Amino acid sequence: MEKLTADDLMTLEDYARARAQFRHQIMEHKKHRFVKLGDHARLIFENRQTIQYQIQEMLRIERIFEPEGIAEELDAYNPLIPDGNNLKATMMIEYADPDIRKVELAKLIGVENKVWLRVGNDAKVYPICDEDLERDNDEKTSSVHFMRFELTPPMITALKKGDALTAGVDHPALELSVTISDEVRNALSDDLDIPQMN
Repeated sequence: MEKLTADDLMTLEDYARARAQFRHQIMEHKKHRFVKLGDHARLIFENRQTIQYQIQEMLRIERIFEPEGIAEELDAYNPLIPDGNNLKATMMIEYADPDIRKVELAKLIGVENKVWLRVGNDAKVYPICDEDLERDNDEKTSSVHFMRFELTPPMITALKKGDALTAGVDHPALELSVTISDEVRNALSDDLDIPQMN
């Protein structure tokens, strides 16, 4: 999946005109890119379209139009686009009440390293997390984590052939597994390249 360049982005004026329709398209696109992990956590699997939307929104909010500022946003967000042999996700831990959130995030220290994906009956794949910066401290985990799941060529082939995809968490405060729907599995398999045989 190609990284984004400045040429792929709309100007602030063009985005202002196209935003409502573009946002609607992205929200429809994202419907098959969410995986719930219990009542308060979810994975949002990123791809080129979702990242373009995030960059366009950041440029709009921050009123960034200088080439240097645009380049900084591209450098920050491009690493979240899958590379063809991995899936990349944002994990959101959501509690509306700030007091409850503080207590629960303290219980969930290290949870990001215990999330996994599994293709068929293959081994669980645990993510490489928060490559941009450390998000845990001694008191709590962050409510947002960035994850990269590296898949082997046989896993990618199996996923593209329709093998089941399962997600789960092996953390004392959050233990679960969920079978990912066919719609989401198919959308995620589109993020992967068919392995080349030597």
